[in-house]
Amino acid sequence: MSGWLILGAAFLAGMALGFIYFEGLWLTVRRLSDHPRPQLLMFESLMVRLAVALAGFYLVMAGSWERLAACLAGFFIMRALVSRRVNRGADGTPA
Repeated sequence: MSGWLILGAAFLAGMALGFIYFEGLWLTVRRLSDHPRPQLLMFESLMVRLAVALAGFYLVMAGSWERLAACLAGFFIMRALVSRRVNRGADGTPA
């Protein structure tokens, strides 16, 4: 497989990991007010999201720092996209 193709796949995997991580965070934050123990919910969510993200980075990296860099780039771009979507109001205008 071409080097660029592998880096592109690592970038897309990073975007998927970012989506899982930040959407999971958003779901957790929305549930905090209804949960009887919000501190425990936040801690459990952090541990699960962190474990998934770190395991994903490790698998995608496969010993190559270039793959890790591409994966992290996708992860942080997805962070910006999810943050932008979350900050929009119900009518689609910025909050």
